[in-house]
Amino acid sequence: MKVIQHIENAKGKPLFSFEILPPLKGQNIQSIFDSIDPLMEFKPKFIDVTYHREEYQYKELPNGLLEKKIVKKRPGTVGICSAIQNRYNVDAVPHVLCGGFTREETENLLIDLDFLGINNVVALRGDALKNETYFIPEKEGNAYASELVTQISKLNQGVYLDDDLKNSAQTDFCIGVAGYPEKHMEAPSFDSDIHFLKQKIQNGADYIVTQLFFDNQKYFDFVAKCRKAGITVPIIPGLKPLATKKQLNQIPLRFSVDIPDDLVMAVVKAKDNEAIREIGIEWCVAQSKELVASGCPVLHYYSMGKADNIKQIAQAIF
Repeated sequence: MKVIQHIENAKGKPLFSFEILPPLKGQNIQSIFDSIDPLMEFKPKFIDVTYHREEYQYKELPNGLLEKKIVKKRPGTVGICSAIQNRYNVDAVPHVLCGGFTREETENLLIDLDFLGINNVVALRGDALKNETYFIPEKEGNAYASELVTQISKLNQGVYLDDDLKNSAQTDFCIGVAGYPEKHMEAPSFDSDIHFLKQKIQNGADYIVTQLFFDNQKYFDFVAKCRKAGITVPIIPGLKPLATKKQLNQIPLRFSVDIPDDLVMAVVKAKDNEAIREIGIEWCVAQSKELVASGCPVLHYYSMGKADNIKQIAQAIF
């Protein structure tokens, strides 16, 4: 079932969903099941699975030259999604990236997903590689998430890259896209960010899931800006509980989000990571309760493969 259908069927009741990482290369699927099993009691209607593009590494050869190698540290998104749907009978939502894919490779990926009965995707541009200052698309790839949304929408209409195909089958993907309550780090202004988000919706996206945030007012203001701009699709808040002191520096740097002073000082004064973990849970529970009261359609948690703190939060909300 499509994500938007789950939302419609809930008739205003907030749904629980979460996002997981594929295991590192060399690990098996059991590590994924171990992170999902504790959360199944809360009846998630869908589970997102991130996609991690390739990285470049340089290996020194005996002659002193460097060999450039492409490495995928977290492969298996498509297989994991299929395994989730088969094991749990829950809709899996793979992330589909511009970065690292040509349009033809993207089309082939989407065809495979369609064959497997996976009809929800989140369309993302993806991050720049570590050695890139700015994102560089593949030579024959999509440069922006809006272009990727267009490609997926065309497949939904039976339009493939090969113009010679006749009587081609239509796919039926529900398309999610990312939104940024505190503005995408590369956007020159908030208004321009909303403008390009609206473009993704006009190109065929069905819903928005937000970047993580710790101040609900940022989310409420973002929703208001979207509605004023004519964006009417569901906007799902993305939440992540703080768990370690390092995250006070890592999260703002990695995701370009602010952490409220009250939360920062509570973490700074905490005696150890166990205390910080409890602070993070309490803060996220408070966020969740306020978002539920505001009528949010779904609470979407970034679990990062850790189920214990998400479980405690869900127990307080669902």
